[in-house]
This record gives sequence, structure tokens and C-alpha cells, in this order.
Amino acid sequence: QVQLVESGGGLVQPGGSLRLSCTASGGTLERYAIAWFRQAPGKERETAFGISSSTGSFWYEDYVKGRFTISRDNAKNTIYLQMNSLKTENTGVYYCAASTLWSVCDREYDYWGQGTQVTVSP
Repeated sequence: QVQLVESGGGLVQPGGSLRLSCTASGGTLERYAIAWFRQAPGKERETAFGISSSTGSFWYEDYVKGRFTISRDNAKNTIYLQMNSLKTENTGVYYCAASTLWSVCDREYDYWGQGTQVTVSP
């Protein structure tokens, strides 16, 4: 079973940028859809805002289009989330997750990163 480890979270000012990493072990990311989720403070985890499919396509929620970009480095078994023009409402714990099926629902994902805190504040 694949295990995921996240890194790259931190504190940034509005308008700043941050890049998150999600590295897999015990499996090859090429065989999985990889999704990114956010859990805002005091709220339940939302549905996925970005997905990298096992067939090489990418999908994003409208809210993050043009600001957030997912990329894959299959040789390193790593996916990246580049976040630009960050806003205070982007604050939360960010999770990467892997599934053999494409879905925006967190219940469909079997393998999860530990989460990394992203705080956007003046």
C-alpha cells in the first residue's frame, strides 16, 4: 500500500506563494489519481479542489484556477501543488490523497498524507 508524506506548509502574507510536496513510498504514483483537499479552521474537510489523474490530465475547482497548479515528477514519486496569489481564505490544513478511482469525494480515497498547515495572514 502506498504511503504519502507531505511537506512545504507555512506562514505567508496575502499575495504570496507556497509549494507543497507529496511524496509516495510503497507504490508508484503513476497508477493513482492524486487529489488535494483543504480543511479550513473549525470546519469539515471540503471536497477536492485539484486532481491529477492516472492518465495525465488535471482538474481544478474554478476558485483556484489560474492560481494553483499541480505537477508530477514520476521519477521521484512526487506531486507538487504550486499556490500563487494566496488569500486569507486559503488558510487551512492541506492533504494529498491517492485513489485508484477519480473522485472529488474524500471517502473514495484510501491513502492519505498527514496534512500540512498553510496560514495566510498579513
